[in-house]
Amino acid sequence: MAGFRKAKAEQAALKLGEYGLAGSGKTFTALLIAEGLARLSGKRIAYVDTERGTDFYCKDVPDRIAHPSAFDFDALYTRSITEIIEAVKSLNPDEYGVVIIDSITHVWEAARAAYAGKETRAGTIPFHAWGKIKKPYKDLITILLNSPMHVIFCGRQGNVFEEDEDSGEMKKVGVKMKAEGETAYEPHILLNMEAVRKKDGSSTIRAFAEKDRTGILSGKVFENPTFETLIRPILPLLGGTQAQMESAEEIGKKDAEVLTEADQKAGVESARIFAQMTAKIALCENIDALKIIGKEISPALKKQLLPEHVADLRETYLTREKSLGG
Repeated sequence: MAGFRKAKAEQAALKLGEYGLAGSGKTFTALLIAEGLARLSGKRIAYVDTERGTDFYCKDVPDRIAHPSAFDFDALYTRSITEIIEAVKSLNPDEYGVVIIDSITHVWEAARAAYAGKETRAGTIPFHAWGKIKKPYKDLITILLNSPMHVIFCGRQGNVFEEDEDSGEMKKVGVKMKAEGETAYEPHILLNMEAVRKKDGSSTIRAFAEKDRTGILSGKVFENPTFETLIRPILPLLGGTQAQMESAEEIGKKDAEVLTEADQKAGVESARIFAQMTAKIALCENIDALKIIGKEISPALKKQLLPEHVADLRETYLTREKSLGG
């Protein structure tokens, strides 16, 4: 079994999440960041577009104030989670340096929509089915986190509600990325995007670094964020090796094997002690001798026995006690 070792940085690829309302600049910012990363590596951008949000970004638009030239990327237009998984797994890291998923909200919705089982009387998905629903989505997230390619995923913004203790009414207490509940915890950096209208009628894009494991961006607000302002300061922290994380399924299988082996060993030991104590009880010729054996069946010894052996040993003792006239 692996033990503790000196910690070392093993993150060669940036994992970044963005979320915000419509028009908050998620797609444009993702492309700016991806373009900078791709230029450094000399590789291409793979863009999973679930809402045809990139159609005009692959064209020259002279009147576009920021980045009027076309972005250069390869796109996959689909909301199918199985198609996305296969496409991402097939990417050659020697050719592609950045993967964008836009939007991860649609991917999660696709995972939920794939459920074909029975619903509850209220028309909801039963609790026991969620593990199967989440599996392909979790598999995709694991693939992205382990990928040697940089990953950016964009999500829509949802509201967080909590019940007011005084009134009992539900009140909005914050915002979150609309996706599977654990998604926002996965990336190194999580940006909350917002379009802010100025008094002169123009608008600016603001990115708030809601989460940043590097500590460089944490808590900062970026006006019209770019590759240079957001990502350039982080690059020196990236290494040459991408850490690999096991999937929940792999971890569960490994733990199950270890626990099963431990249960088997415990069962063998319990059976040995049970047989030993049963034999001692059978050899008792009087109540006094039986009571001595009874003291040996201590709480500490019972902890070494399986519950069924504890019950059977008690029954054996009582039966022998009755036969000895106790």
